[in-house]
Amino acid sequence: MTSKEIRELSPAEISTKMREVREQLLQLRLRKQTVQVEKTHELRDLRKTIARLETVLTEKRAGANAV
Repeated sequence: MTSKEIRELSPAEISTKMREVREQLLQLRLRKQTVQVEKTHELRDLRKTIARLETVLTEKRAGANAV
C-alpha cells in the first residue's frame, strides 16, 4: 500500500488497516519461528507499511488540531 493510497483513507480506516497489518505481521513472525516463511522480505514490507500508516495518521491528526 503506497502513501498516496493511505492518504486517501479516513483516520478510522487507517486505524482499521493498521490493526489488520499488525495482525499479519504477528502471524508472519510466528510462522518465521517455525521456519515456515519462504519470503522473509514480507516482514520488512509489513513493518514499512505500518510506519507509513502511522505517519499519515499522525499528519492527519496534527492537521485537524491546527485548524
